[in-house]
Amino acid sequence: MKNREKFSSRLGFILISAGCAVGLGNVWRFPYITGLYGGAAFVILYLVFLAILGLPIMAMEFSIGRASQKSCAKSFDVLEPKQTKWHLIKYSSIAGNYLLMMFYTTIGGWMLNYCFKMAFGTFHNINSEEVSAVFSDMLDSPFQNIFWMVIISIIGFFICSKGLQNGVEKISKYMMSFLFIIMLVLVIRAVTLPNAVEGLKFYLVPDFHKMMENGFGNAIFAAMGQAFFTLSIGIGAMAIFGSYIGKERSLLGESLNICILDTLIAFIAGLIIFPSCFSFGVDADSGPGLVFVTLSNVFNEMPGGQLWGTLFFLFMTFAALTTIIAVFENIISFAMDHGWSRKKAVIFNFILILILSLPCALGFYILSFISPLGANTTIQDFEDFIVSNNLLPLGSLLYLLFCTSRYGWGWKNFLQEVNTGKGLKFPNVLRFYATWILPVIVLFIFVQGYIEKFDAPWNFILPILIVCCILYIPLQAWYSIQKANKL
Repeated sequence: MKNREKFSSRLGFILISAGCAVGLGNVWRFPYITGLYGGAAFVILYLVFLAILGLPIMAMEFSIGRASQKSCAKSFDVLEPKQTKWHLIKYSSIAGNYLLMMFYTTIGGWMLNYCFKMAFGTFHNINSEEVSAVFSDMLDSPFQNIFWMVIISIIGFFICSKGLQNGVEKISKYMMSFLFIIMLVLVIRAVTLPNAVEGLKFYLVPDFHKMMENGFGNAIFAAMGQAFFTLSIGIGAMAIFGSYIGKERSLLGESLNICILDTLIAFIAGLIIFPSCFSFGVDADSGPGLVFVTLSNVFNEMPGGQLWGTLFFLFMTFAALTTIIAVFENIISFAMDHGWSRKKAVIFNFILILILSLPCALGFYILSFISPLGANTTIQDFEDFIVSNNLLPLGSLLYLLFCTSRYGWGWKNFLQEVNTGKGLKFPNVLRFYATWILPVIVLFIFVQGYIEKFDAPWNFILPILIVCCILYIPLQAWYSIQKANKL
């Protein structure tokens, strides 16, 4: 049997895993909600939820990957008790990875497109309305969307075709290193702009009054959601990297390092955005508009803006590409775990991803009549909703139950795997929290996502959630009795 590929170094594992976690939401959402809910006051809240919510689930994904030495396409088959159906989880995990790339390749293509636009002076001497028109014209251009989606996919699959060490690990190390260098250069430029100090105060000075003003409950929801979704946990995107590492280090400590890197990049992004926006009197909004319209206007007004804008979109391209490469590697591993060669898996999935990405790429113009979530929504919105609001939280819930239930892999096996090696240990005293409280928090996030998406009232949803939580314990007990009777 062919030996499984391994990372050549611990640093490679940390950087590629962090690259997978670092997404575009780190740039266009984290700084915005941080400023909205009191700056550093919100960061404190976010870090608390990152530690109690995202960190343990990430450690569980890594543990399942390392113990099984498989991707999520096979990991549950290897670890599940006989005559159980936990392996069915793999179908939602596989679907989640493909669905993520069905729209993420298009967005990554936008970043690369804008990198070239900035470099070749597209925004030179144009006004704010014309800057907005450039973005609108890009969305309405099937050729641009498809061309750059294909280019970013070619780059991603070419790197993966070189193998784990010579391709994915080596290139990710370079990209993550350049990403940090570019960010630091941009931070230095941003904080030296006129009136930049006001942006830094807005972003960094704790303002608990502002947090209360915008709703402490809303701040909690925002912190929980950001801490949960920033790590891309729940679809096995992290489990694959667990299968590529040895037993030298404990997995909670490695998960903590990745969380720190992910948070650091999101935090540094705010040091670029807020001083720049305050310096030129522009509101720092959220979403793609912040990157493609707001910041393009800022760079257009900034001395040497063509250079700084090019560097910024190069940074954004690296941020998108590290995620794309990581998920592509996961997708390729699905086929390799079923006996395919890497070359065959790359070719097949390259063609498949291009086909599956077409609806999103065409969804802003040719297929714009399709509004799956109601008026003014796109195919991309629908695909993002399926992944972010459904597969990530529900997948995380299943990973939790698999690691904590004695009818799954079980707490004892999980604890032994996660604590193997040197480093920070997962405390056994957290068993009650991980088994009973953490699943309820994840379920709460899932319901809250629907409430925000469809403006559903809590007075309608809350009773259903309470009933589900109340029934959880007796249903678990009933299942235990039935299982015992069959043994």
